Amino acid sequence: MPMRDVLISALRTSDYLQADETPVQVIDEPNRKNTSTSYMWLYRTSRPDNQIILFDYRETRQAAWPKEILNHFKGYLQTDGYNGYDWVNNEPEIMHLGCMAHARRPFAELVKLAKTTGKSHQAVAYFQKLYAIEKIARDNKYTPEQRHQLRLEKSKPILDKMNEWLEKSLKHAVPQSKLSNALLYMQQRWEELTRYLSDGMLEIDNNGAENQIRPFALGRKNWLFSGSPRGAHASALFYSLIATSVANGWNPFDYLKHLFENIRHCKNQDDYVNLLPFNIIAKSN
Repeated sequence: MPMRDVLISALRTSDYLQADETPVQVIDEPNRKNTSTSYMWLYRTSRPDNQIILFDYRETRQAAWPKEILNHFKGYLQTDGYNGYDWVNNEPEIMHLGCMAHARRPFAELVKLAKTTGKSHQAVAYFQKLYAIEKIARDNKYTPEQRHQLRLEKSKPILDKMNEWLEKSLKHAVPQSKLSNALLYMQQRWEELTRYLSDGMLEIDNNGAENQIRPFALGRKNWLFSGSPRGAHASALFYSLIATSVANGWNPFDYLKHLFENIRHCKNQDDYVNLLPFNIIAKSN
């Protein structure tokens, strides 16, 4: 558990985080049925150096849990559309980023169902143009400064047109329809969705967090549930350590071997900090 503490401390020092969560079933939770749904929350730093990936088991999906983990955090926080993160909008030192992939998803689903070309196709076309610009930056390995400039020149005009289209489309959409809900979601979160334009280090979507949580979701299909809250906390910690080690270039077996051989000698927090994967690499270099 001291390793969890230093992971959280290191996470809070970053200025750009992504977050996501996924259901998990845990047996023998106090005062809860075994069929109750619990959650595994995930937080990751989104800068390429000193990467931290933290899995955090909680019994519920309440906003109290990210508030606790992100206490004293200052910077950008990128999430999907779950309103459990909306408290961030009242935090002056945290800038809330939206996820374009999440905004695109309902339109893409409507395209699959549509028999004729309509508003959903138009929306997907806008998203395709935006992601094509991101691909240019990625393929050419643009620096954050270059990506920022590219977005201002190419992405911003597309987003301006998209916003105009959005306002017009909402006026004619059938209330409470899937199309109307998708349009309304974008309108209500437009500032969050377009905030990635403000800095070239920011991503257009939250896929980085979703990609980190996917191995957990795949494993869950095999092991089905955690046998106890203690076991769920333990699995969260080991997922955190393994994912963090991989993100920093370690073979997870080698990292865990190093960790188990050295953690018994730790006497204070600094000793545990030195066992974070990127600090071991820095020390060995």
